[in-house]
Amino acid sequence: MKIRPAAFFLVLAVLTVVLWTFLAIAISPSRARAEAQDNYASWPLLRSTFPSTGGNGFTIKGYDPVITGGKCITTFMAVEAGDTPKVYANVAEFEAVPVAGGTLCRNGRWRAFEGGASGTTLFRFFFKDGVFRAAP
Repeated sequence: MKIRPAAFFLVLAVLTVVLWTFLAIAISPSRARAEAQDNYASWPLLRSTFPSTGGNGFTIKGYDPVITGGKCITTFMAVEAGDTPKVYANVAEFEAVPVAGGTLCRNGRWRAFEGGASGTTLFRFFFKDGVFRAAP
C-alpha cells in the first residue's frame, strides 16, 4: 500500500493538534485544583463593606452571609459612587462546598429585589471557626 506524502502529513498534523490539545487540557490549572491549593486561613477577613468585584464604581454594603441548606445566602446593597448615590437592594446565593474543615462559598448568583437585574459573580468566601474570609 502506497501512502501519499500529503495524506501522511495531514494525518500527522491532525494527531499533533489532538495531542497538544489533550496536553493543554491535562496540565492547565483548573478552578478545582486552584481551590484545593488555596490557603483559606491567609485570606483577609470578609468585611460587610467592600468594592464590588463587578466594578463600575459600586461599593457593596451590608454583606452578612448565612450558610443554610447547602447554600451561602446574603442580602446586600450595591451603592453607586457620588454625593447622592443610588442604592440597589440585592440577594446573593452561592454554592456551599465543604473544604479544608470549613465551607467554601463559590459560584454565586445575585438578583435585585426590584427591577429584575441579575447576574453571576466570581467572588468567593470561606467560613471556618466562626469567621468568614474573602478571596484576595
